[in-house]
Amino acid sequence: MLQLPKTCYIGLAFSALATSTSASEMFASDSPWMLGDWGGTRSELLEKGYDFTLGYTGEMGSNLHGGYDHDRTARYSDQFTFGSHLDLEKILGWHDTEFKLTITERHGDNISNDRINDPRVGGFTSAQEVWGRGETWRLTQMWIKQKYFDGALDVKFGRFGEGEDFNSFPCDFQNLAFCGSQVGNWVGGIWYNWPVSQWALRVRYNLSEALYAQVGVFEQNPSNLESGNGFKLSGSGTQGAVMPVELVWSPRVNGLKGEYRAGYYYSNAKAQDVLKDSNGQPAALSGAAYRSSSSKHGLWLGAQQQVTSLASDQSRGLSLFANATVHDKKTNAIDNYVQAGLVYKGPFDARAKDDIGFALARVHVNPAYRKNARLANQAAGIDDYDNPGFLPVQDTEYSAELYYGIHLADWLTVRPNLQYIRHPGGVSQVDSALIGGLKIQSSF
Repeated sequence: MLQLPKTCYIGLAFSALATSTSASEMFASDSPWMLGDWGGTRSELLEKGYDFTLGYTGEMGSNLHGGYDHDRTARYSDQFTFGSHLDLEKILGWHDTEFKLTITERHGDNISNDRINDPRVGGFTSAQEVWGRGETWRLTQMWIKQKYFDGALDVKFGRFGEGEDFNSFPCDFQNLAFCGSQVGNWVGGIWYNWPVSQWALRVRYNLSEALYAQVGVFEQNPSNLESGNGFKLSGSGTQGAVMPVELVWSPRVNGLKGEYRAGYYYSNAKAQDVLKDSNGQPAALSGAAYRSSSSKHGLWLGAQQQVTSLASDQSRGLSLFANATVHDKKTNAIDNYVQAGLVYKGPFDARAKDDIGFALARVHVNPAYRKNARLANQAAGIDDYDNPGFLPVQDTEYSAELYYGIHLADWLTVRPNLQYIRHPGGVSQVDSALIGGLKIQSSF
């Protein structure tokens, strides 16, 4: 039987007591922290520039129907986040300067790995987005940020991931195709999302109140992905740099918030061709090494817009979103991805802080990558999918998720969800899968 972590039981058990306590006390429903305000100490520290956080995210996934392995089970994965955010203007008198330090720890198992996807090739999306990048402790953020020219110029330096600033997107859904920076999901070998960090510099200039442009330089170092290098600070193993540039527009349409992003990334590190050798022939047939390219690149578009609201509470209403990425066909397995969905906040007067979300995604495999798999099977003389040595040919994967977010307290939200995956991993021979999920987000 699946055993949930003790933190889940604690949060669920005490949420019923929350309505009878004040915001400063433990388990108060209107407190941002489960453990309360520490007798006012937290608020005093915050006023002086010290903000400390402890967060927990837990996700369960169960293969209700279909997938690669029909043997039903449930898997649980989670993440602890320990963070500090310091206002250095208040603490040290450094004008418009902030410092952030975050350490994370992940562990658990993912239902997608062997139940949903064919393990011979794996999958693209993940039914439990919090799983990944190793069951280990990591230095996820360590940066300093300073503003100049009355806030027009914003410079950030230290260790952080690209998705923190570029191609950013919320993470309320449980399926990875609808959570976080999507570029990092499809070029994960060079673009490292949370919880991985690397040395980086980001410069942002505010062109107006609603429009800014930003550019970044991020260390491309695959050794940062290794579980034993969660706190690595040296640059050994660096292969080059990823350089994203982005334009972000945040208008108000009829008074309602929106955000629109357009960006491009370029990597100057060598990248391996997905099909050909140095002579321009299919490497799977020639047996020669795959040729290398001098760079890798791609672009993205993203949009979020609230379209309705209630006169009594503008935070309640319907919001629409869409994201798309396009990638280098010579070197990347995925050549394009599209996604769209909606979120409705405050569906009922009695549940004004609950939310409902629904989204669809399509992940498309590069034709050259598919051709390479077919030629690899041809070279091996294998054409039977059930043969263990067969390399499944991947094409297009479709994902959908429906969730309902139950806001039990300002420090605890529980989101039961249903996910549907058609052609998991893009393999047509794998049965479409129905997954039951549960996402828990809490702050202590």
